[in-house]
Amino acid sequence: MKKLILFGLLAASVAPVAASAQSQAEVRRSQREVREERFELEQAYRSGDPRRIRRERDDLRDAKQELREDVRDRNRAWGRDDWRAYRAGHPALYARGGWGAPFRYTAFRPGIRIAPVYYGPRYVIVDPWRYRLPPVRGYQQWVRHYDDVVLVDTRRGLVVDVYRGFWR
Repeated sequence: MKKLILFGLLAASVAPVAASAQSQAEVRRSQREVREERFELEQAYRSGDPRRIRRERDDLRDAKQELREDVRDRNRAWGRDDWRAYRAGHPALYARGGWGAPFRYTAFRPGIRIAPVYYGPRYVIVDPWRYRLPPVRGYQQWVRHYDDVVLVDTRRGLVVDVYRGFWR
């Protein structure tokens, strides 16, 4: 009986990891397909054939749609959308308030380097667990940038992740 219970617990803990790895592999495959379709579209433009251009545009649009679906599935598997459901039940916690910044809004994306003024102590979210944000590692911290929440590696100034429209 102990072996059966132990096996059940082991299977329950391994299944989400396998699903997560599979969804990440699907995202990578979809990203590769989008790159290939962009290359094919460039080749079609060079050929000048309007039918081929139209066909390649459609293929690229389909590849981008598949990538969006794979990213959405991966986010669900990783639990990234947990804060949305929590926010629906706790609207006062996510109220906008009187927040402003001395700089203009910039739509950050992961991988870019930003200036330290954007992740200064005034903008740090000191209690990310309260908003159901994923835990940070090492030199990372969550900061508020207008209605977005940005995960920044403070040692290098790199944007790691962005949740757009978090405070809406």
